[in-house]
Amino acid sequence: MAATDEAPIVVCFEIQPPERDYLQQRLPDIDLRTTPSPLDVHTADLARDAAFVSIFIRSRITAEVLAHLPALRGLATRSTGYDHIDLVACQERGIVVSNVPTYGENTVAEHTFGLILALSRKIHQAYERTMRGDFSLEGLRGFDLKGRTLGVVGTGHIGLHVIRIGRGFGMDVLATDTHEQELLAEVLGFRYVSLDELIERADVVTLHLPYLPSTHHIINRDRLGRMKPGSLLINTARGPLVDTEALLWALNEHRLAGAGLDVIEGEELFTEEERLLGPGTAAEQLQAAIRGHVLLRREDVVITPHIAFDSQEALDRILDTTAANLRALRDGAPRNVVYP
Repeated sequence: MAATDEAPIVVCFEIQPPERDYLQQRLPDIDLRTTPSPLDVHTADLARDAAFVSIFIRSRITAEVLAHLPALRGLATRSTGYDHIDLVACQERGIVVSNVPTYGENTVAEHTFGLILALSRKIHQAYERTMRGDFSLEGLRGFDLKGRTLGVVGTGHIGLHVIRIGRGFGMDVLATDTHEQELLAEVLGFRYVSLDELIERADVVTLHLPYLPSTHHIINRDRLGRMKPGSLLINTARGPLVDTEALLWALNEHRLAGAGLDVIEGEELFTEEERLLGPGTAAEQLQAAIRGHVLLRREDVVITPHIAFDSQEALDRILDTTAANLRALRDGAPRNVVYP
């Protein structure tokens, strides 16, 4: 289809053929082009004539990238978080940014408990040992979740689903949030406390916060040092919420029994390792990559590749919302707009 005023060019980055076909069925009157690559200065020419672009979390939208996109009017990220987008630079260019506010509260919450159970019952260690033909039980004794205290940091949509599941396991639940919802706390049977009290009392601490300057390294050496010996830390939110150097210290000192991580600092470097060898790589990026590889080798850490969102049902919801967002951008009536 030729690009016209009626059929603006839309380029979707980080997208696979099945997702492309799904979107094409819902956007038949849009000139849709796709690539599995993330959007950066090296791939921006693929969207040089695009009025609208859709991205995912491995695309980093900076002023430099935007300079390669002179026709861009709207940007639709297929994620709830938008810390990978320079919103100020977009605003200065008059580019509208939309996101997917909700898509998989239960999806991420279920993955959170997958990580908790893998650690609390040492499922990952047992699996690896059994695959080697070793059926010994030594070192594999876990602990019950019933009667333990779950600490939920952030009681948005995902955090509340985590609380519901935790209560179903018979756990006591403490939570912390800047916007407390006391009625829901009463209905669901949990209690709000300060972050520091939660850190000190919880057997399992799980993070469900957006990444903002105020939440950078919210889990640091001081807080890790005050966690209960033998407790677990779970992060399915954003990697930089946790100071990785401090986390390694806490594991080495046996302050923690383990960590379940769907996200880590510098995770984008694991899929783009050649960038580490190129010019301009900062020392802190190299250090983050090395710490990530150290975490991968630990038996007391379970790492998954940022897949907490990735169920078929959640993906369908993401694509449905993205299609609606792109139509709204095209029609000049944007929805789900995020601002600096």
